[in-house]
Amino acid sequence: MRIVIQRCKQAEVTVGGAVAGRIAEGLMILVGVTHEDTEKDAVYLADKAADLRIFEDKAGKMNHSVLEAGGAVLSVSQFTLYGDSRKGRRPNFMAAAKPEIAEGLYEAFNRRLRERGLTVETGRFGAMMDVSLTNWGPVTMIVDSRSE
Repeated sequence: MRIVIQRCKQAEVTVGGAVAGRIAEGLMILVGVTHEDTEKDAVYLADKAADLRIFEDKAGKMNHSVLEAGGAVLSVSQFTLYGDSRKGRRPNFMAAAKPEIAEGLYEAFNRRLRERGLTVETGRFGAMMDVSLTNWGPVTMIVDSRSE
């Protein structure tokens, strides 16, 4: 699995013009799933996101996690995180897991974040979505369960 984490001042996702999920300060997380992923990958990445110290303390150091900062999470599924653009001009998405596998692991990721005590808003799996956010910092991290 692969996630892109963005520390944000606010974020929202709309589907068909209606707000599906909205948060104030916290993390905007894009979630991609590949073929070999398991629930272990989902739990690992959810724990990593919950514990990642990318929020500043009073001294201005990145010493707090989203949990410690009292933030929320907006989680959006994103199969294009496994797009391969090395050949030609059209990305190949063959490395992305099929929807019937990816949706369950995406839900496992969100469930684990909630188990950790976070408020989690989501988009709609498989839908065309409009995502907006104010990236705070900016702080953006890419975390892959297979390379750590």
